[in-house]
Amino acid sequence: MKILIIDEMHPSIVPMLSKQGHQVAYFPKITRAEILETVAEFEGMIIRSKTPMDRELLEKAVNLKFIGRAGAGLDQIDLDYMVERGVKLFHAAKGNRDAVAEHAVGGLLTLLNQLIKADSEVRKGIWDREGNRGHELKGKTVGIMGFGNMGRAFSKRLSGFGVKILAYDKYKVDFGSDAVQEVIWEKLKSEADILSIHVPLTAETRNFFTLEELVSFAKPFWLINTARGEVISFATLNTALDQGILRGAVLDVLENEKFKHFSPEQKAEFQKLAQRENVIFSPHVAGWTFESYERKSTRCWQKKIRKAFSE
Repeated sequence: MKILIIDEMHPSIVPMLSKQGHQVAYFPKITRAEILETVAEFEGMIIRSKTPMDRELLEKAVNLKFIGRAGAGLDQIDLDYMVERGVKLFHAAKGNRDAVAEHAVGGLLTLLNQLIKADSEVRKGIWDREGNRGHELKGKTVGIMGFGNMGRAFSKRLSGFGVKILAYDKYKVDFGSDAVQEVIWEKLKSEADILSIHVPLTAETRNFFTLEELVSFAKPFWLINTARGEVISFATLNTALDQGILRGAVLDVLENEKFKHFSPEQKAEFQKLAQRENVIFSPHVAGWTFESYERKSTRCWQKKIRKAFSE
C-alpha cells in the first residue's frame, strides 16, 4: 500500500514498512494544506497529533484503508465517520503506559517532598530543612480515575509504596484485585488523599472538574493530571488551590498548551498558577520517553496492519 507519514517518527519505521512491501512517503514537515491536496493517493496514513483527522480531511482521503496513530489518544479523530467509511484504525494504546505511570509517580514524589523548591534554594545557598519538610506517600489513599492502560500501569507502580489504591472507571466493571479496590466515584471522593486522572478527552470529561466537583471531595487532596488538560481549567485550579481544596498539583497537560494562543483570562490565570510552589509542570511529556517513542512508532500496531491486509 501507499502510506503517508505526516509526523516525526522513530527512524526504524520507514525501513520496517518498506520491508513489508509498502511504498512509504515520509513527510514529517507536511502542512495540513498539503495533506489535503495529496491524501487522495494514499491508502494508509500514520499520524501523531499534527492535525485533526476530521471529516474535511477524511472526505478527501478517498482511497484510505487505515490510519495508524502512534499514541493512545483518539480525541482528534472522527471515529464515527471512519466507521461509516470502513476505514480501519490502529493505535499504540499500550505504547506509552509505562512512561506515563513512571512520570506520574515521579511527579507525585517530587511534589510531596518539595524537591523542586528545595533544589532551587540549595543552589542559591539557602539551607532550609524545616521549610522543605515533605510528606510520605506510605499510608495515603490514592484514587485513580480511569482504569485503562494508563491507570492500571500507574497502580502497578504504586504497589510497593504501602498505599491504599481506589479505582473508578465509569465504563469498566470487575477489574478490582487484591491491590486495587474497585469503587464508585462517591466512594473515591470520600477517601482519596491523592487523585490521578487517566481518562480520554470526550464531551463528558471536558471541564468535568468544576469547582463544585472538587468541593465534593471529603478532604483536601493532591491532584495528578497526565491525561488531558481540558478536563480542568486554570481558573478552577487556582480557586481550588486558593481555598485549600487542592493541596498541590502535578500537571503534565494544560487547558491550553499553545502559550501564544492564550485568551487574556487564561494568560492571567496561568501566570498565577506558575508562581505556585505546590504546582509542578511538564510539557506533555509523561508518555514521551526514548523507549516509548520507539514502541509507539514500530512495535505496537505494525503487526496489526500486516495481519489486517495480508489477505
